Amino acid sequence: MESRVYSRDFFILANMRKPLKNLGVLAIGLAGMLSCNAQDTTVDVSAEEMKTNLEYLASDELMGRKTGTEGIEKAASFITNIFEENGVKPYYDTYRDHFKIGGVEAFNIVGYLEGNDAELKNEFVIIGAHYDHIGIGKEVDGDTIANGANDNAAGTTAVVELAKHFASIDDNKRSILFILFSGEEMGLKGSSHSAKKLKEDGLDLYTMINLEMIGVPMEGKDYLAYVTGFEETNLAEKFNQYTGEKTIGFFAGAKQMNLFKRSDNYPFYAEFNVPSQTICTFDFTNYSYYHHVKDEVSEMNPEHMAKVVEAIIPGIHQILNTPEKEIKMN
Repeated sequence: MESRVYSRDFFILANMRKPLKNLGVLAIGLAGMLSCNAQDTTVDVSAEEMKTNLEYLASDELMGRKTGTEGIEKAASFITNIFEENGVKPYYDTYRDHFKIGGVEAFNIVGYLEGNDAELKNEFVIIGAHYDHIGIGKEVDGDTIANGANDNAAGTTAVVELAKHFASIDDNKRSILFILFSGEEMGLKGSSHSAKKLKEDGLDLYTMINLEMIGVPMEGKDYLAYVTGFEETNLAEKFNQYTGEKTIGFFAGAKQMNLFKRSDNYPFYAEFNVPSQTICTFDFTNYSYYHHVKDEVSEMNPEHMAKVVEAIIPGIHQILNTPEKEIKMN
């Protein structure tokens, strides 16, 4: 295992720059492999609601959501209000899990849905995203506020939507932690804090799923999203079985640029040695405004975001409810 010195940010890179009949039988068999484990957990996710939440989280009022500022405080209050309204409980005494980054006061937001199975509720699935951004960026046309719509108000909005969904159906045998991390832009500080603290507390972590930059669709792909560390686990294979379609694919660029170690999934892998991966739809060709003041809601595709959430719900539902831990390290 590599040293636990986590990269500064997800996207800061070292060098940025038999006959036909039998074929028919085979095709049917392959389709069966995808659908045999698929669950009827279809749900309609409101793109309009996601857009509304995104608009606030990526608004000028929040001044770029830099860790330690009034802007991220407002974002945190917004998220915790939604959790409270939808029956997502705080995991600790409050929703906020405080820590320091040097002299900066920071906190993650940790929501909790207890599992409903007497045994499996002791196993946890973490669904996370970072809700901080960089604050102020290089001025363009008089604008200096880096609102971080894709990075990562989009992922935050998805986690909030997933929390609302699973709270409403109340059908998770395993327990869920919904964690919104601060300090990601300062070097994965929030996720590192949570991973170490939960490990010390003896948490039985099954898997961790992180959502990062899902605001725009990829083009020319036969899958909806990719996971970092594709080859590290069987998560993509099992996820596609669970959903009945090719939801998750292999993006060669993620491996080439070692994205597995560049987002908030990695501290959980390092601490727990369990499947911990990031779901993403940013492939370096479909979006030009990474860490840019033009990373705005107007550049986002809420219908795509809703589609991503709709698509991953059946997979997460299965992860929460299978009798055995089927997601494994390779």
